[in-house]
Amino acid sequence: MPIKKEPTEMSAFERRRLENIAANKALLTDISTTAQKVTPLKPAPKAAPKKRSRAEAVKREAARPTRMSSRLAGIDADNDTLKRKMEVEAEYEASKSQAKKMRVGDDLNLGDIVVDGKKYGGSVAGITGIFRGAEPGVRTFSEDDIKETTNAGLKDLRLRMSSLKLYEHWLPNDIKITPQRVYAMGFHPIEDKPIIFAGDKEGAMGVFDGSQIAPEVDDDEDADVGDPVISAFKTHARTITSFVFSHTDANAVFSSSYDSSIRKMDLEKGISTQIFAPQDPDEDMPLSALDVAASEPNMLYFSTLDGSVGRYDIRAPRSEEIWTLSEQKIGGFSLHPLQPHLLATASLDRTVKIWDLRKVTGKGDLRHPALLGEHASRLSVSHASWSAGGQLATSSYDDTIKIYNFADAGKWSPGQDIDGSKLEPAQIIKHNNQTGRWVTILKPQWQLRPKDGHQKFAIGNMNRFVDIFAADGSQLAQLGGDGITAVPAVAHCHPSMDWVAGGNGSGKLCLWT
Repeated sequence: MPIKKEPTEMSAFERRRLENIAANKALLTDISTTAQKVTPLKPAPKAAPKKRSRAEAVKREAARPTRMSSRLAGIDADNDTLKRKMEVEAEYEASKSQAKKMRVGDDLNLGDIVVDGKKYGGSVAGITGIFRGAEPGVRTFSEDDIKETTNAGLKDLRLRMSSLKLYEHWLPNDIKITPQRVYAMGFHPIEDKPIIFAGDKEGAMGVFDGSQIAPEVDDDEDADVGDPVISAFKTHARTITSFVFSHTDANAVFSSSYDSSIRKMDLEKGISTQIFAPQDPDEDMPLSALDVAASEPNMLYFSTLDGSVGRYDIRAPRSEEIWTLSEQKIGGFSLHPLQPHLLATASLDRTVKIWDLRKVTGKGDLRHPALLGEHASRLSVSHASWSAGGQLATSSYDDTIKIYNFADAGKWSPGQDIDGSKLEPAQIIKHNNQTGRWVTILKPQWQLRPKDGHQKFAIGNMNRFVDIFAADGSQLAQLGGDGITAVPAVAHCHPSMDWVAGGNGSGKLCLWT
């Protein structure tokens, strides 16, 4: 007669795992419900699939060695651009070799790829202070600057933005949104509460609900209030580089990665689906940035580390078209929010370039959008970010933020060359951008739909702050607070609310509301 086994007691690890899964599911369900209630976006009508001819295959050069002699390339050994290029390539190769597996083409159930928050570890606190010019805690903009402001409108704006307070329910060191260094970040566009998405160097995605409140405890200062609930999922095999949020579906979040893929997370279904990857599964095409226009919600644009920009219609598999726009890495790009045919790219070749997608000509490797104009900096340009007002902000390793004024961009004819005088920056702001290899590159990010009508952007500060600037170059605020022990290098504004978030090299989150 078979012996009847008594049910074994659940282990503490298994109990903790099930609690994590339940908490993650509850958080995503809450985000999904809130998104539909607060932002009742209707899905775009489904159009009948159109038959289209397949885009001409892009000819690619034969694979070249990862390392190349700087002498043969004609570059001085002490060239700062070469130094940064080597750092970027070394970092990418490290992430490539450390990946245990390549990108996953199948759908991923979020319950199966949860990252256990208890396993988060590592810290770079203290490292960030060694970089050139960094003075942790030393302000470059203070209350005295606000008091001395004579323009009444500017003073009011500075007072309001500087009044944002650091999230009070947990210290930044307690809000570990990703296991490793934060590389990408984004606010969900809902206005009911701040929901922050972050991606790290190893492909993990973290989600934090900023409306959480720490439980009340006794007066004992040493009492443990518990950890904030953070969902973390291993959605990509390598570094996550960008987040974009659908303009027609409040439950859709797109992410790009060095693993050469774009994935879509469905908050309602709890599924992560691969939307795009190279047709050849062995092809390595690390994606450096991602964007989507409100007028073309099904068209994704992406940039690559080999100097290309591509576009892909998610309704038409294998519809990608890829243009070689630079001989070196394109680290950041953006579409003009109101004139989405205007594309700005920032490259390791030291230039920012503006392209017109209304006029794409040529064949094969020579096919590309019309180049309207470019401006060169002394060193590499990290990012180019359009505002809705037509300003273009860039960050560069020459320790500047440059703001170009193209307010009349809506009047440009297809392919029209930009007047040379307008290609000169209207404002040049001195800003320490020497992040080195241990802090994510500083990039300006505009508030897309400011309710007050004032165009403004956020960028990390090496002294462990987040700086807020206006379109005319005026500094509006320098956000800080107690408990910030590393540079909040990846900084973003909420699209419409006065909320700002910053992520650091330890995977920790700073939130100001």
